[in-house]
Amino acid sequence: MRLVVRTFSELCLTVGALIVLFVVYVLYWTGVQAQSASAGQIDTLQREWTSVPVAAGPAPTRARPYAPGKGIAVMYVPRLGKDWKWPVLEGTGPGVLKKGLGHYAATARLGGTGNFSVAGHRRTYGDPFKDFPRLRPGDAVVLTDGTTWFTYRIDRGPYRTVPTDVGVVDPLPRKSGFDGPGRYLTLTTCDPEWGSSHRLVVWAHLDATRPVADGRPRALDS
Repeated sequence: MRLVVRTFSELCLTVGALIVLFVVYVLYWTGVQAQSASAGQIDTLQREWTSVPVAAGPAPTRARPYAPGKGIAVMYVPRLGKDWKWPVLEGTGPGVLKKGLGHYAATARLGGTGNFSVAGHRRTYGDPFKDFPRLRPGDAVVLTDGTTWFTYRIDRGPYRTVPTDVGVVDPLPRKSGFDGPGRYLTLTTCDPEWGSSHRLVVWAHLDATRPVADGRPRALDS
């Protein structure tokens, strides 16, 4: 009996230690990994952007396709913090979302006609969209591709739906309130905060563009 009790106690201690280690990994280490990976992605993008001449206007219409898993832009959301800055990579697979935000590959290009749609983790891997519920209509979402600043303004959200509601990233999302084709942005994340049974969504429209050569847009300083 003593052997059974001792074995059971040791097993409980081992399981408890594993649970603690897992919690530390989820809450802390994935964030460390994500911060390092996202900083590396931003550095890579900035080096690429400085290695070519800065254009005086928006990117050409016939731009090269985005490469899967590669960085395509940097996003800023002033509402989520003065220092909030994350890279946007092509694709939404688990490996991509460990490094930053992910662009739904089937949706429009940045600044293009249609719906440029982006997903991000609510929790773990740096918690990029932890404060997603704070977003409000009128908030700015600013992105740059190295040649142009794109300032979007949120029109609706956060809107709660289920994961199977894939229409939220349609070129003209039915529940967005938009009444015709345009240049739109959709952001999505999981809900509740530590679950994935639902999704939170915000929709925005392209409000302004500005060549990088002309300096930062005002929305970043407001």
